[in-house]
Amino acid sequence: MLEINFHPFQNLDTERLILRRITNDDVNEVLALRGNLETMKYIPRPLAKTEEDALAHITMINEKIDTNIGINWGITIKGNSKIIGIIGHYRIQPENHRAEIGYMSLPETNGKGYITEAIKAVVEYGFEQLNLHSIEAVIDPENRASERVLQKNGFVKEAHILENELWEGKFWDTVIYSLLKRNFKK
Repeated sequence: MLEINFHPFQNLDTERLILRRITNDDVNEVLALRGNLETMKYIPRPLAKTEEDALAHITMINEKIDTNIGINWGITIKGNSKIIGIIGHYRIQPENHRAEIGYMSLPETNGKGYITEAIKAVVEYGFEQLNLHSIEAVIDPENRASERVLQKNGFVKEAHILENELWEGKFWDTVIYSLLKRNFKK
């Protein structure tokens, strides 16, 4: 079984981005992300409606880091400390050396390659720092942009599961993409 330890917290640097720890100072950006109907369209979770909702989400993220259960970073463009997205290893299965990656970004930043760049950094961290064997992403089959960004990063489709998640009275399909460490290319 893997021994997971996120301490000290490690920022990740890419050509254009800094992935850093999310703090309560990011409440407005987290509210903009988690409260945006377009951003949350494919994520079957409650919308953040208030600053308190956003602060609760930040607290949850940081508690997972503090207890070594999961890790998320705020995505920032170098030279600007405001987060434009969130990315991380949401669910880690130490017994299987596997984690689930998840990400979201503000609609106005989409199409610029930021998520592709952030995924590369988070996947590299997962394989090299956490010693994961595989990383998966669970997406809505209608989320073509997410599918493309995963494929750009070498992920392959593992499964399309029919109506396996119930959210607000509707059954949702999920698609699982994955990347094995041996297939990871920097």
